[in-house]
Amino acid sequence: MMGVEIIRPGLLTTVQDEGRMGFRRYGVSVGGVMDSFAARAANILVGNSRREAVIEITMAGPELRFQKDQLISLCGADLSAAVDRQRVPLWRPVLLRAGSILKFGVCRHGMRAYMALAGGIDVPEVMGSRSTDLKTGIGGMHGRALRTSDVLTAGMISDEVQQWIRVMAMHAGENESMAAPSWRLSERNGPGYDGRPVIRVMPGQDSSYFEADSLKQFYAGDYVVLPQSDRMGYRVQGAKLELAQPLQRLSEAVSYGTVQVPTDGQPIVLMADHQTIGGYPVIAQTAAVDLPILAQAKPGTRFSFAPITKEEARNLYVKREKELQLMDQMIRRKMAAWEAV
Repeated sequence: MMGVEIIRPGLLTTVQDEGRMGFRRYGVSVGGVMDSFAARAANILVGNSRREAVIEITMAGPELRFQKDQLISLCGADLSAAVDRQRVPLWRPVLLRAGSILKFGVCRHGMRAYMALAGGIDVPEVMGSRSTDLKTGIGGMHGRALRTSDVLTAGMISDEVQQWIRVMAMHAGENESMAAPSWRLSERNGPGYDGRPVIRVMPGQDSSYFEADSLKQFYAGDYVVLPQSDRMGYRVQGAKLELAQPLQRLSEAVSYGTVQVPTDGQPIVLMADHQTIGGYPVIAQTAAVDLPILAQAKPGTRFSFAPITKEEARNLYVKREKELQLMDQMIRRKMAAWEAV
C-alpha cells in the first residue's frame, strides 16, 4: 500500500493522538501529543476529526517521501520544512504531489512540529489510542519511534476532503510539487510560542506547606528548562524551593502539568508521558491552556510561573475550545469557497 515513506527518521518522530484515556488506575499513562493545540489545528486543516493520529516531530525533523498525492498540514514549531528547496508553509493545508520529498532543516522556533495527513495515520489502536508509548512499547508504529523504511498510510478520506484534494491538484498544475491556498491560520489564533513564556498555574495540594519566601520566589523568579527534560517531565532550574517542615505523604495521582518539588528544591513539571502517581510535594498545577506553550519550550528557554484561580483556568479552557470549534467551521467554509473558484 502506498503512503509516506521514512527516508530519515530525525531525532524523535512518533505517531501520537490525544492519548490513552481511562487506564491510569492500571498504571497506564495517558501520553499522546505534547502540544494539543498544534496537533488539533493540524487535523482541522486537513478535514480530520480531533481523534485522528498525527506525526509528532521533535527538534531535528525527518526526511519523508510521498508515494502518492497527499493533503497535509504542518503546525507548531518551525523546523524549516521544504520540498524541492521551496518552503512548506505552516498552519495551512498543503497538497504534496506523488514523488515529493519533504525535508526538515534548522529549528527556527519551538520544539515540536505536528504533521497531519488527510484521513489520519492508519496504525492499529491499542487500548483506544494510536499514540506511541515508548516506555511500554505499545501503540504507534510497533510501539517505537519511526525508523528508516517505515511506511505510514492514511485512513479513509471523506468525500468533502477528496473534493478539496481534486481542486488543489488543479491549482498545483502538473509540474508543481505542491499547492496551498493563500490564507493561513493567524498566529493570533495560537497560544504564542515566542519570547519568554509566562506559564499560569493553580496552587497545588501541598503549596501551603512551603516556606512563604519559597512561594514568593516560585512566582517572582525565572526558571530555565534543563537538557534533562523529555516527554515524561521538564526539569527546570531556578530559585530553590523549601518546605516549612518535613512532609510525609503517600504517593497520589498526578497529571499532565503537575509541578512537583523533589528534595533538591528544583521543580519538575510532569509532561504527557508522566507516571500515574507521584510522591513529591505538589506546589502547583499548570493551566491546560498553557501546556502547549510549555511543550514548545526547548532546553535553555527561560520562563516564569504566574498564579491563576481554578475558575480562571476553566474559563480560559472553555474559551480555547470554542475558538477551536470556530476554527473548524471557518476552515471548512474556506475550503468549500476555494472549490468554487
